[in-house]
Amino acid sequence: MYIAAAMLLAPLCASAEAHGGDGEEKELAIGDIITEHIFDSYWWHITTYKEHHISIYLPVIVHSEGDGWHVFSSRHLAHGEAYKGFRIAQKGEKHEGKIVATSAAGEVYRPWDISLTKNALALTINSVIMLALFLTVARWYKRRPKNSTPSKFVCAVEMFVMDVEEDVVHASIGKDYKRYSPYLLTAFFFILINNVMGIIPIFPGGANTTGNIAITFVLAFCTLIAVNLFGNREYWKEVFWPDVPVWLKVPIPIIPLIELFGIFSKPFALMIRLLANIFAGHTVILAFTLLVFITAKIGVGINVGMTVFSVVLSIIMICLEFLVAYIQAYVFTLLSAVFIGLSRPEHHVAHKK
Repeated sequence: MYIAAAMLLAPLCASAEAHGGDGEEKELAIGDIITEHIFDSYWWHITTYKEHHISIYLPVIVHSEGDGWHVFSSRHLAHGEAYKGFRIAQKGEKHEGKIVATSAAGEVYRPWDISLTKNALALTINSVIMLALFLTVARWYKRRPKNSTPSKFVCAVEMFVMDVEEDVVHASIGKDYKRYSPYLLTAFFFILINNVMGIIPIFPGGANTTGNIAITFVLAFCTLIAVNLFGNREYWKEVFWPDVPVWLKVPIPIIPLIELFGIFSKPFALMIRLLANIFAGHTVILAFTLLVFITAKIGVGINVGMTVFSVVLSIIMICLEFLVAYIQAYVFTLLSAVFIGLSRPEHHVAHKK
């Protein structure tokens, strides 16, 4: 896998070091290379062969102030050119990396943009993989003959499902855990599949989906809704009138304000934890891979030594990232289940009895 990543990065590094028109050699743009692989884009770069970029150019769907909606291929914007009044903001500009347009008054603005981007395509592919996974298992259970033994694939999926269902969902929520199982199991496998696909450097893998704050925000928002929309009466009593001395609630509602802040801080922590761990892992792997190209000019001996060092560390990091992919999916699901369980307390009712 490291070798595949190096093969994909090598053409990019070579092009970054290519001679310019003035005969001077350009410095290796490490930040730009990492940014290209980590952040979202309007096309999916596969590799470069003989200075020819092999990419999947995705459809751009934007709305202009003057003449409405436009649909065209991102190929027209891939090299910094403007097309139909639209262009991609360059480094240092406002809305860097996003499509911008210029109004009649000469002002640069962000148009309505619902384009299919790299991350959106990756989410679609990963969602199809998840659906295929579960529909295959569900169909086996639906059609299985009596006393039949499931295949290794079905057993493996069942093991993950039972582990999350019993040890996480049931243990954290309690007796009515089944109403939340569909969401929590979906969240677990969605995050796990996207994490694993993000580590694979070859298409359709490599997209940093769960390292994108928009995606982790939506996941955390779903947990926020599940916690607060279905929270019981005791939960809201503990938020607005907790069992603390009255002077902590009246006249200044100190504890209720803290509890109200906690409603939003808990899903916020979910969002940042998942984002930071996945984003950092991808960045570190790319940084170790680029050590090979950074030390190429220093000397053969140093370059060979750093290449071995880079290979070893990259392999360790990739193996670690597969573990992190599972742990982050597990932790997100566990904390979501714990927050849901805390929104359905029963100890007050039991005390009255």
